[in-house]
Amino acid sequence: MNILGWIVFGLVAGFLARAIVPGKDNIGLLMTIVVGVAGSAVGGFVFGLLTVGLRGFQPAGFIGSVIGAVIVLVIYNKLTGRKRRVRS
Repeated sequence: MNILGWIVFGLVAGFLARAIVPGKDNIGLLMTIVVGVAGSAVGGFVFGLLTVGLRGFQPAGFIGSVIGAVIVLVIYNKLTGRKRRVRS
């Protein structure tokens, strides 16, 4: 997959992760792409562990990438404290 493909794929996976994780995310377009691409790596790693053991780096498919991006986004929000709970 070429660089432009990774960027578009990361953008879509990151955008879907932002839509799935509740609350407002104060991250820009570049960070959304980074979350999506990192999510693909995390999704591939987790899928590899669950199926046949550690296989090294292997990007995940679309669903695995979105799941990985959700994991990366939740960890990012916890580490940076960017997401605040809305008080009722």
